[in-house]
Amino acid sequence: MAFSIQSRQKFCVKNRFGLHATPAAMIVRIINKYKDIEVWVRRFDEQVNGKSIMGLMMLEAYCGTELLFIIEGGSITEQRALIGELKELFEKKFFEE
Repeated sequence: MAFSIQSRQKFCVKNRFGLHATPAAMIVRIINKYKDIEVWVRRFDEQVNGKSIMGLMMLEAYCGTELLFIIEGGSITEQRALIGELKELFEKKFFEE
């Protein structure tokens, strides 16, 4: 029986305009670099595929919104690298400010 490594990480949207098309595309670009990893993003009871720009935008994540990233597959090293890239992106407010 095979099992998949799963990581969970919360990020807070800190940029003034929230998760609009450009930040969503940045997230998708990072996630797509990791071919063996699936990412789901949850806000309250709504969950979307992290590889979908439209899905991410549908979460209506405004400034101050907390998002839970559920990361499955790949190695723990790959998952940590992905989390590190996403952390930098969120901390730098998607390079908007």
